[in-house]
Amino acid sequence: MKKVIFAFIAVTLFVWDANAQRRTPASAQLSNFGIRGGASFFNWGGDDGSNNDYTNRAGFHAGIYGNMFVTDNFAIEPGAYYSQKGTAADNFADSRTVLSYVDVPILLRFYASDGFNIFAGLQGSILVDSKFEGDAFGSTFEWERDDINDLDAGLVFGLGYNLPVGLNVQGSYDLGLTPVFKNSDAEVYNRGFKVSLGYSF
Repeated sequence: MKKVIFAFIAVTLFVWDANAQRRTPASAQLSNFGIRGGASFFNWGGDDGSNNDYTNRAGFHAGIYGNMFVTDNFAIEPGAYYSQKGTAADNFADSRTVLSYVDVPILLRFYASDGFNIFAGLQGSILVDSKFEGDAFGSTFEWERDDINDLDAGLVFGLGYNLPVGLNVQGSYDLGLTPVFKNSDAEVYNRGFKVSLGYSF
């Protein structure tokens, strides 16, 4: 399903680029800031030492970013986003761990053209909420989790495209490098895709 979504986005952007008549060159945008948000699809990678069948959990992310060109083709982009992560389990209760973070990425973008760009960078994340949820016997239950690490660190990389009139879209992958659990033998990490729409002012 994710491959179909990204293929559709790629084709759409190609057609848009072929028909767009006017746009501001990337290198002319010396600096700007904007807002960005979208859908997130996260799971846990690694090994927790059990046979749990984890599946992707859908959530959202939203926040702000700054973009500053250091050459005609390279830009540095810090940002701050509220981001939902976690995982779901395929069991009788449809249980899920819902983790909320403030993500602070620092990205380096390379603009291959005025539209397409690739990016990669480091990301630090601060845990703001963690809970366990499930559905059973016609009702939803939940409780807070206190076994989650307060800080997460990882890498971010992806593809972006600048549309006319300040809009931009991107697809990215978060590769968490800090174990989700503290004081545990379970070596699992936050891993997931984000599909985002942004607007630069």
